[in-house]
Amino acid sequence: MTPAARVQATIDLLTEIADASDRPADGTISKFLRARRYIGSKDRASITGSVFAVLRHRARLDWWLEAVDVEPAPRSRAIAALTLLDGHSADQVDALFPGDQYGPKPLSPTEQRLIAATAGRPIDDPEMPRPVALECPDWVADSLRGVFGDDYEAELAGLLQEAPVDLRVNTLKAARQPVLDRLLKDGFAAAPTPLSPIGIRLTVDGGRPNVSGHPLFRDGVIEVQDEGSQLAALLVGARAGYQVVDICAGAGGKSLAMAAAMGNKGRLVAADISKGRLLRSKERLRRAGVDNVEPRQIEPERDRWVRRSRGKYDRVLVDAPCTGTGAWRRNPDARWRPVDLERVVARQTAILGQAARLAKPGGRVVYVTCSLLPEENEQVVDAVKQHDPALKAVPIEQAWDEAIGVGECPGTGDVLRLTPHRHGTDGFFVAVLERTADAPEPEAGEDAAEEAVGGDVDSHETV
Repeated sequence: MTPAARVQATIDLLTEIADASDRPADGTISKFLRARRYIGSKDRASITGSVFAVLRHRARLDWWLEAVDVEPAPRSRAIAALTLLDGHSADQVDALFPGDQYGPKPLSPTEQRLIAATAGRPIDDPEMPRPVALECPDWVADSLRGVFGDDYEAELAGLLQEAPVDLRVNTLKAARQPVLDRLLKDGFAAAPTPLSPIGIRLTVDGGRPNVSGHPLFRDGVIEVQDEGSQLAALLVGARAGYQVVDICAGAGGKSLAMAAAMGNKGRLVAADISKGRLLRSKERLRRAGVDNVEPRQIEPERDRWVRRSRGKYDRVLVDAPCTGTGAWRRNPDARWRPVDLERVVARQTAILGQAARLAKPGGRVVYVTCSLLPEENEQVVDAVKQHDPALKAVPIEQAWDEAIGVGECPGTGDVLRLTPHRHGTDGFFVAVLERTADAPEPEAGEDAAEEAVGGDVDSHETV
């Protein structure tokens, strides 16, 4: 592709992302590129990089556009990015808009004025309001300030960085060191993850590495999974012979990790309301050599299997649908989607309350989100514990020592909060609860709330 054709593809893709506002950008990008097989790998990398750069800098780009009285839109953002992010001169930008068969139509007088105002300028400006410079939506700012205090700006800066590529070694097939040696031999910039004992981190300098084409991936020896997600799965403490259920299992990333920890022995139910997500998990299970996982589609309301399964499980993982604030570096477009936080929290509380009943006395319930907000994390756990006093918090250092057993636990107290700035992972929250007695009987009318298991909030899986 010519440079101009790449710019046009970037504008087209940004337009599709804007039109599909209820779908994550990465899904829209994948669909866009699958429909255009003629786009080569280097062009794909360049276009994808340009799109994510615009999404990651959207508030600042829009501030510049508004400063020069230009309407924020996919095309105007792409033009502003060429000067403010890529450092192009006015002549260089003009050459990228030739109006030919493959390139964008020529620049309008308004767009030329935009280029003249931004060429040679850095994206950050002293007059920018701090929320704009930090790319922080108004609805989340107060909660994040309360969580991070003096580290607020550093944490938001961490959420603006490009995420590395983390791999989880499938211990059913290999140990970490031989896999690391193979990747280094094959030219990957790879190192052990600092916290997860089964993880490998690849650097993304010079472009994201093509992991899916490597024999280790095709043979199920490695899976792409963020280190924070790996730790959340390990903290479940699944062991050989256990009965385990993964509620909101999605495409099965954490189920795969737990199955490996179980050595393929015992029973692991991967439950989700989405048939499509469960179907996608089957190929991953086959590739990984996992045969103790039972995918189960559950109903969004009053699922009979959920009611029949009360008190039967040693471990229950609740990977709750959430706002995804901890995954903004992977999904920067999610910052600007409208969020009904009250509705999300109500759904999470109901999911955890219902799922916790699946744990038998002595069993544990592990609540996980990729959110950094206390409303979705501590406050949900506290509400469920108040309703079900038989659930007791397990100190996170104890859970770490029992389930992982190596390295120093990065959390204290009753919860683990991981962040890009402090730990180099996506943002994750983990709380481990232990059931000390049978679950209480549902109160009158509470069965009607069993729609919570699964729910209609977008499910997520951070890899």
